[in-house]
Amino acid sequence: MLERTLRWELARGGHDFKTYVDQACRAAEEFVSIYYETMDKRRRLLTRLYLDKATLIWNGNVVTGLEALANFFEVLPSSEFQVNMLDCQPVHEQATQAQTTVLVVTSGTVKFDGNRQHFFNQNFLLTAQTTPDNTVWKIASDCFRFQDWATS
Repeated sequence: MLERTLRWELARGGHDFKTYVDQACRAAEEFVSIYYETMDKRRRLLTRLYLDKATLIWNGNVVTGLEALANFFEVLPSSEFQVNMLDCQPVHEQATQAQTTVLVVTSGTVKFDGNRQHFFNQNFLLTAQTTPDNTVWKIASDCFRFQDWATS
């Protein structure tokens, strides 16, 4: 369910970096499952996963802000994503002004509304939005690119 909260207990004091990475990867796996299921089945809800001023770069085209993202996703044809690879890593706090951030990289195949299948690569920068009760991950930056070039 989209409203499900992604939880990540921050590895601080006494925990090693491997624990920190493992926790980031678990959060990334859950996020990826939610993201692509929402993209394929409930796209009108997809902007809930983005920060208000998030940026999407889709095959070189820049889309910024929730309203522009909603408009962009609305005109995309229906999709069937298959993620074949997922990688992630925490981003060091010094690079993100102490904001808990995870880089998530995916690749796989996608078929849009009866068109031929394409290979894709997608990179997300997720940032933790923490309240006293939980942590919700939001997309700060999203870069999508087809990996197969159009052939004549």
